[in-house]
Amino acid sequence: MMFSGTVIAVLAAALCAEALHIRRDSVPVTLPFVRRLNTTGISKLLDIDQARAKTLKARASKGPSALQQNAIFDAPATNQAVDYTTTVTVGKQDFTLLIDTGSSNTWVGAQLLTHPFVPTLGHEPTGNLVSVTYGSGFFIGSEFTGDVKLGDLTIKSQSYGAALLAEGFSDVDGILGIGPVALTCGTLIPNVDCIPTVTDNAFSQGAISAHEIGISFEPTTSLDNANGELTFGGIDSTKFTGPLNFVPITSTSPANEFVGIDQSITYGEAGTTVLPATSGITDTGTTLLLIASDAFATYQNLTGATADANTGLLRLTPEQFANLQSLFFHIGDNTFEFTPNAQIWPRALNSAIGGDADGIFLVLNDLGSLSGEGLDFIDGMTFLERFYYVFDIANSRVGFATTPFTDAMTN
Repeated sequence: MMFSGTVIAVLAAALCAEALHIRRDSVPVTLPFVRRLNTTGISKLLDIDQARAKTLKARASKGPSALQQNAIFDAPATNQAVDYTTTVTVGKQDFTLLIDTGSSNTWVGAQLLTHPFVPTLGHEPTGNLVSVTYGSGFFIGSEFTGDVKLGDLTIKSQSYGAALLAEGFSDVDGILGIGPVALTCGTLIPNVDCIPTVTDNAFSQGAISAHEIGISFEPTTSLDNANGELTFGGIDSTKFTGPLNFVPITSTSPANEFVGIDQSITYGEAGTTVLPATSGITDTGTTLLLIASDAFATYQNLTGATADANTGLLRLTPEQFANLQSLFFHIGDNTFEFTPNAQIWPRALNSAIGGDADGIFLVLNDLGSLSGEGLDFIDGMTFLERFYYVFDIANSRVGFATTPFTDAMTN
């Protein structure tokens, strides 16, 4: 990916500021979030995740352009069967925002008729427009700066978008983008600068002591359930059980533009290779665990699962589930077990994806492209729910640890 001289200068300045800024008395801030069912209509979960994956890949080849940035949310939020939201305060208003490590712009006011953004004292327009296209959904808005509150964390003079036009967000108010800052480059008009994220500014202002985000999930059998926490500026050691192991952000394009890692996947005690060592991403905006088409064919053959016409997911018989073996994710020098129970969709939530109550559906599925394209897997929320997850922005690395729920029989 090519960057302009202006972008490089901005990033260099940010790095210098990070190295020189001294922080005292700042502590991590924890923000709860909720997993919920989108009640505006259920499309096939697989179709939604595959569409998102396609757009994520497309961004690398096309790059952002005026009034359009390809690749972030590939499907409109109205079609998300399951999403993850938190409450953010801008001025005197509370907004429900989708949490996304696959994008980095924060914006509000999607409900233009019922809950529009209303400027208040201290929230000023910059004169720039900001625009992000999320596949078949998009938003165009005015850039404002002002204080943004995430729980007990107040970020001063944060740049954010106030929607003038938004399509595809029928019951959420916008996006809380917590991915790499480079994903904001080119989203402002006419300004071409990158936009420091909420995490970038919280760190540079000394509001948090570490330039990182810790994310904790709990597998759940209910929706509209506060089953997760975002920790800005550190980690919560009470949320994980094993050592916290870090790996560098992958150098392989296009996965390196996101929170990308290198990994391989094997199946069972025999260690049968499902996905050879390759690059992909971790992503809170994807629900399923997607792997390259050739790896998916291997997995389907090993499990004996068949495609279910109603959900689009793989389906097992009770006998096949009884024989299902663990997957092993080899990330850096560490191996993480993904148990048979972790591999299935929570049966209590089958109706949320159009499945029958007694069905056994697998959360692994087809990325929609063959391996070797530089983004060969997406470790989505169904994977991340089983581990503690850290995006260490300062050191360009990702951390994983086991939790009390890694081996849970929740599903």
